[in-house]
Amino acid sequence: KYNLPGLRTALYWIHLPKKPADAEAAKKRFAFEEIFFIQLARLRDKINYQSNPAFKITSAEKDLADFIGRFPFKLTAGQNKAIADIMKDFASDKPMTRLLEGDVGSGKTAVAASTAYAAVRAGLEVAYMVPTEILAKQHFESFINYFSHMPTVQIGLITGTECRKFPSKISPDNHTHISKPQLLKWVENGEIPILIGTHALIQKS
Repeated sequence: KYNLPGLRTALYWIHLPKKPADAEAAKKRFAFEEIFFIQLARLRDKINYQSNPAFKITSAEKDLADFIGRFPFKLTAGQNKAIADIMKDFASDKPMTRLLEGDVGSGKTAVAASTAYAAVRAGLEVAYMVPTEILAKQHFESFINYFSHMPTVQIGLITGTECRKFPSKISPDNHTHISKPQLLKWVENGEIPILIGTHALIQKS
């Protein structure tokens, strides 16, 4: 398709080109080959990964629509498509490998909250990891807004410096600071189905 030289020719041209175009063609061939084998390795890894068992998550469309209907804004076509694609992956018996990409403020958190809702409705727990403490706190606040009408769904925050829980027993409309051992105990018992945090989420404890 790309009229690249064969291996023998490319090896010769890369060392002893008769003209600059020969060296360029050989260089292109080796660059293409390197990318090609990287892609093959990634495809092999993906196939191997998809042979692992996965949770099959199904959620009633009406329930999900009702949850999304409470948002103070209407979802864009892109957000709706992202949620539909993720739900399709959830319903499969293979682990999902998906990247959700978008500019700041494009509504990725709304997509995450919607799909987290579907997982929680299926009786599972959700761990939501972000790279910084500031982002973790922002997402914690966002999830509180999305789930505020569902006080039975408790949301936790864990970072290197603090732990919080929503709703608070003292103030049901707010969150409270709690100790790390207490938070981990509640998470282990399944009392906090959504836990947002930094890399603290993947520490041994």
